[in-house]
Amino acid sequence: MSEGKDADTQLEPVFIRESEDVYRNPTEVKMSQIVMPCHANHCGELSAGQLLKWMDSTACLSAERHAGCSCITASVDDIHFEHTIGVGNVVNIIAKVNRAFTSSMEVGILVNCEDLYADTQWNVCHAFATFVARRTEAGKVQLKQVTPRTQMEQMEYSLAAERRRMRLIHADIITDLLSSSTAQLGECQEYQDAVPAERTRVESVELVLPPHTNHQVSTFGGQIMAWMENVATIAASRLCNAHPTLRTIDMFHFRAPSHIGDRLVLKAIVNNAFKHSMEVGVCAEAYQGGEPLRHINSAFMTFEVLDSDRKPRTLPRIRPVPVDGKRRYQEAIARKKIRLDRKYIISSKQTEVPLSVPWDPSNQMYLSYNNVSALKLMDTRNNWVLTSEKNKVRLYTLEENHMLCFKVQMHVSVPAEQTFHLLSDLRRRKEWDQHYEECELISQADEDDTLYRVATPCVSKGGKGQDFILLASRRKPCDDRDPYLIALRSVTLPTHPPTEDYTRGEVLCGGFTIWEESSFVTKITYYNQATPGVLPYISTDIAGLSSSFYSAFSACSHYLEANKDSMTVL
Repeated sequence: MSEGKDADTQLEPVFIRESEDVYRNPTEVKMSQIVMPCHANHCGELSAGQLLKWMDSTACLSAERHAGCSCITASVDDIHFEHTIGVGNVVNIIAKVNRAFTSSMEVGILVNCEDLYADTQWNVCHAFATFVARRTEAGKVQLKQVTPRTQMEQMEYSLAAERRRMRLIHADIITDLLSSSTAQLGECQEYQDAVPAERTRVESVELVLPPHTNHQVSTFGGQIMAWMENVATIAASRLCNAHPTLRTIDMFHFRAPSHIGDRLVLKAIVNNAFKHSMEVGVCAEAYQGGEPLRHINSAFMTFEVLDSDRKPRTLPRIRPVPVDGKRRYQEAIARKKIRLDRKYIISSKQTEVPLSVPWDPSNQMYLSYNNVSALKLMDTRNNWVLTSEKNKVRLYTLEENHMLCFKVQMHVSVPAEQTFHLLSDLRRRKEWDQHYEECELISQADEDDTLYRVATPCVSKGGKGQDFILLASRRKPCDDRDPYLIALRSVTLPTHPPTEDYTRGEVLCGGFTIWEESSFVTKITYYNQATPGVLPYISTDIAGLSSSFYSAFSACSHYLEANKDSMTVL
């Protein structure tokens, strides 16, 4: 259930469909459930809360199969529900561990629906959940590593590290974005006939009983999500006097566990209503006896109301309650902007023009994620064609979707970390690459993301040179199974529009992966992917292009060797 079209397949979760007699991921768990009337809501559709319980149970079984011990749900990334599911349909859920870290692991979940009578299937949603292995009597669990066997598994394994990084910084970045955005939103607008937000307020209590808990006597994360979805649906119904459909659940974290005997207090209220959607905020707190309330988690859910043609209806406006309600009202506007930015950046098709996405601080996290993910996906492809080799520099090509991709690979006798430092600063690239005529540092967004303007010389008589506005995203290895990364992609900046002196070029995906093969041997792989006519290395034929790459990367090798003992400060 998403807020728009399906995301670009290169960024969606990949699940293995190989024949079981050939290979099956050892952590993969499948669940199939036929939707009975007891699972459905008043519209005859599967309750989203029931689906969340099934998803959590399947993912937990997958996590425990890998860990060999009990696991608990730590967080769930954004979930976008693409379709609803009717009574009589079959729900198929597949979960598998994409990657394990020290004591936590990412589990990918795919849900599709099957109509047995029409013999058709369609995707409903996908999600990524993080599970933590519970401590044993011997102490903290050290999870065994996942070994990806196929190219698809390698993609998810590699992307899991970047998703983990985004989860760890998500809360701080969202807080910063909300504080900066709400300051620019001004006062809440007053609408005639607006519905008071107080009318949508819901509070309910649930007693945690044995059927609500797992084999560890902790409340199922999916059960808590189901209860939260229930009160959120009631709040949304009170605004529109109709039956709402859940579309999106934002990323959330479980802050504390809940156990048998706990009373769970669930509170929900509509924070804001837009033309065709509304945001409902939900909070879950627990207590026993006279204990103070413990905050379990909070979530933000987006609902729509569909008409008889399954099109979103126009919703009434909301009048926020004084003081705290106005803050929630404004923050909902900021969160909507964040969701739209994320959707636009992550779901943009590679063939869409312009390729460059406008950069600003509010979308930096998603642009950086997209930038690094695109490079990691290119690094895991195994259908590259070796075009030529010269002086131990190999050139590979790959033509796909009317795009020509290049891969240049070589080894240097320089430590990987020093190689990473030397190549990270694009201003120094012109010391070895003649195609970098100018390189201006525009902005140091943070420790990992930098904006540059790069100018390349003219390659034809009477023509213009090209310039590029590049976002450079650096990543150090998550562990020794990851490379150093320097990812590059084009962005647009209002302060640096195209000029008459240069043709503005665009790079869809480029950069370096740097692997440490030993203490003094490093494998460098350079990638560049662009639509025809926008690659910094422009040539009329592959032979001329090969010569350009060989010249540049032979010089790169000498540059790294000459500076391997220098101390580079970034």
